[in-house]
Amino acid sequence: MSRDTTRREALRLIGLGAAAVAMPSIASPQAPTFPKGAIIRTLFKDMAPEELAGGATLFHEHLSLGTDFNQRFTAAAQAARALNGPGPAPLGTPPAPPRAGGAPNAGPGRGTGRAGGPPPAAGPNPMSDPTLMAQELTQAKAEGVACIVDAGHPDSGRDINFLRQASMLSGLPVVAGGGFYAEPWYPKELATMSEDDIVKALIKQADDDVLGAWGEIGSWDEITAVERKVFRAVGRAQVATNLPIFTHTGIPGKSAMEQLDLLEDAGANPAKIVIGHLGNLPDANVYVQKIICRRGAYVGFDRQGGGGDANVVPMVLALLEAGYVDHLMFSADTMRGYGKTLTVFLPKLKAAGVSDDIIHQITVNNSRRWLAFVPKRPRKR
Repeated sequence: MSRDTTRREALRLIGLGAAAVAMPSIASPQAPTFPKGAIIRTLFKDMAPEELAGGATLFHEHLSLGTDFNQRFTAAAQAARALNGPGPAPLGTPPAPPRAGGAPNAGPGRGTGRAGGPPPAAGPNPMSDPTLMAQELTQAKAEGVACIVDAGHPDSGRDINFLRQASMLSGLPVVAGGGFYAEPWYPKELATMSEDDIVKALIKQADDDVLGAWGEIGSWDEITAVERKVFRAVGRAQVATNLPIFTHTGIPGKSAMEQLDLLEDAGANPAKIVIGHLGNLPDANVYVQKIICRRGAYVGFDRQGGGGDANVVPMVLALLEAGYVDHLMFSADTMRGYGKTLTVFLPKLKAAGVSDDIIHQITVNNSRRWLAFVPKRPRKR
């Protein structure tokens, strides 16, 4: 039986809900190594990367957003579709009319894999109460999550003190992302600021809010002139701080390579960059995803744990077969039910024959290698 036939049969059996079928052999990954002095900067302390070896780190989630975020996200998504069309349908699904929405996934098993998920579920909103959010984080800990990276910023309405309360109450380490999201969210003055001024603003934000990453840094979806300026500034801020970067590529991720170009041209290290939402760029040959990996960056499959998983599993398998286990990252981009990447998505990979060692490499080791950095500036608090 040919290698391709084996893989196709595995995928067919996933669709039928059958037992696991072994994938072609993939070499077991090696334990990560970290530079001397490398830390992961969480809200309350700088942690040695080894301290997070006992569970998964989710590189892109949302613990705090402004009350108008979903409305603004929907408007931006609709505007992008009006200009560009809805984009190709995900792998293995028939054409469907464009959806409104596209905000971060709202709950366990509810993402679409195309433009995010539906509006938040009815009932109490964890983002409005740090005690409720702490309960969400405590549940995530019980499901195997060791750390969460929050993908908010001041311009998306993220409340850094809310994150601190939820992290303290739950005991789950939280890394604060930061920067500027995308042009529909930018402060008005950003359009007239120089690139140098934006770099200074970014570094001040990193110091004041104790950021552990830049992100999510986005575009919608053809990168605008102002977004290019921000991407170059983020790349320069990475050089000044060593903080890692993760991005939002819009719908359906057409700007992925240009984002990486802009960041690298500004001096950013590709080994510290995750290009996000690439499960929204369906391609059986994973052409763009392979190029991102080949250039040394990470491919972010970060809307997982829902209906879009069936489209992403074959892309993950193709990248694993191509030897890119060290360049994959998983997360859910959700607002509650943070463990669903582990409890919903990973079992689908296991059913396709992906080993526990490979899953550990991606969810535990890759995320720590990306997050760990040698600080160039002292922690302020």
